[in-house]
Amino acid sequence: MPSSPRSIADKRAAFRALHESGCFLLPNPWNPGSARYLESVGFKALATTSSGFAWSRAHADNGLPRDAVIAHLREMVAATDLPINADFENGFGSDAEEVAQSVGLAVDAGVAGLSIEDATGHPDAPLFAIDVAVERIRAARRAIDERGGDTLLVGRAENFLTGERDLADTIARLKAYAQAGADCLYAPGIRTREEIVAVVTAVAPKPVNVLIGSVSEWTLQDLAEMGVRRVSVGGALARSAWGGFMRATQTLLEGRFDGFIDNAPGNQLNDLFSDPN
Repeated sequence: MPSSPRSIADKRAAFRALHESGCFLLPNPWNPGSARYLESVGFKALATTSSGFAWSRAHADNGLPRDAVIAHLREMVAATDLPINADFENGFGSDAEEVAQSVGLAVDAGVAGLSIEDATGHPDAPLFAIDVAVERIRAARRAIDERGGDTLLVGRAENFLTGERDLADTIARLKAYAQAGADCLYAPGIRTREEIVAVVTAVAPKPVNVLIGSVSEWTLQDLAEMGVRRVSVGGALARSAWGGFMRATQTLLEGRFDGFIDNAPGNQLNDLFSDPN
């Protein structure tokens, strides 16, 4: 890391600039070590992953309380000079006012951006009604503006992750979130060219985030040509780490040690983390 860390304002300005043109990768570390590694190899910004962090704390995704998530955000912001976008779930509030309070805490933690989902967490009614979801985005926008307005707000339509695979409703929600103050729009789970282009076209000129959380036919260049502005990977890197751990563990259970064949060199990790800052 540089000897003089960037200020929170500088991180936020850099993050907004990334959304102005082109297409960039926004990988998702789950702890300070993984964040520092991603910074070291040249990424320009990072996003937290609610699932990756929850698994590291022996919880299911969306299973941690707000205080734990806010503490995690502070830790991640302090760990790197890169802008951090918070996977802020549904805003940790049963109503719009509680969402505003939660967003204020996240902004105060130093994040450069944060996303608000419209998922309820209840299988019988997986999505907030669109008017309720819009009020929650407005509340988040208000909380950001009260603190200077430089934190980027991402509005998420969770249709495709909750089994409500209705592209028309997804687009209607994203357009409403844009009008309510979201700076960037995100519909995790859309995969086909037709779905992606339809979303990008509907909310233009606002930028769109696309999730690529598994092996995909698309390259970053393909997504850029579709008009996507940023690409995140959700819990995929954390799942990759867990996959290696689980495979190595299985070989130990079988009385073998060949599961360590792809281990990272310890001296490389020591060199990476030798800076106490």
